[in-house]
Amino acid sequence: MSDTSASHSHGAGRYEIRLKGHLGRRWAARFDGMTLTAKDDGTTLIEGPVVDQAALHGLLRALGDLGLPLISVTRQPTGPKGVPMDSTRRTAFVTGLLFLITFVTSIPAAFLLYPPVLDGARYVVGTGGDVGVAMGALLEVLLIIANVGTAVALFPILKRQNEALALGYVTARLVECTFIAVGIVSLLSVVTLRRDFAGAAGGDPSAAVTVAKSLVTLHDWTFLLGPGFIVGVGNGLILGYLMYRSGLVPRAMALLGIIAGPVLCAGGIAALSGAIAPDSALKALAAAPEFVWELSLGIYLLVKGFKSPAVDRLEADRTVVPTSPAVAAR
Repeated sequence: MSDTSASHSHGAGRYEIRLKGHLGRRWAARFDGMTLTAKDDGTTLIEGPVVDQAALHGLLRALGDLGLPLISVTRQPTGPKGVPMDSTRRTAFVTGLLFLITFVTSIPAAFLLYPPVLDGARYVVGTGGDVGVAMGALLEVLLIIANVGTAVALFPILKRQNEALALGYVTARLVECTFIAVGIVSLLSVVTLRRDFAGAAGGDPSAAVTVAKSLVTLHDWTFLLGPGFIVGVGNGLILGYLMYRSGLVPRAMALLGIIAGPVLCAGGIAALSGAIAPDSALKALAAAPEFVWELSLGIYLLVKGFKSPAVDRLEADRTVVPTSPAVAAR
């Protein structure tokens, strides 16, 4: 057995053990609870929990009997209260945090900072409010980053369940962010218009008001089409379905996403067709299940992470390990 670059702490925890050569999948049964992954560099990565030091020594002895050189043994870093913080747990933690950031950035912008500029007629011929609009725009830029971050973080895991739908989720997120970006630009344009009007002697107020109203209307449409409709397709229907099928989160929670998405889309279609007002109570009611779904998903992933059996199943489904001739002959 070769020298190792092992961690000095050989106690309970989650370990990554790397061997030179490839193990066949049939060997996974011998190492119950561990995941075997063949790497492109000709090594096998064995990952999983180890209950104590004696179990670790027994595992290493069993690996030594296989005759494959041991490259490294690494204990994965632990999170709060000694919970193993492997790469999948970190992904869940970051994803949950990003989902919560979307709430922290979007709510103040929509309800506290943007209202003055959304009354385009008064704002463009009035004074003040520019700093609030700029802060709202900054928060929505951070919202875009968080939105894209959730899609990028989840894609490597979701594609193990269904790569086409995982790509569809990323695409839906990007489309949503495009609408948000256009909305940001439209409101910042109103700010620029107000400043230009204030600095121009003898300007025509009616023309400025007309342009400001048009820009605000553009923002309203982007909000209706992006967060008010596309979110239902991406975050609701697609993400909810992928979470339900994979079992990465409790299925009752994922079912809420599957239901919330179409409800939000229905509200968006009703608003687009003029059946209800975009700012009506019915439209807000249609958005409520989606709000609860995303908030609960963010909190769950941040606190608990993905469900381990689902992660192990997805990893096993992904792993197709060729058998090393040296090992096959044993």
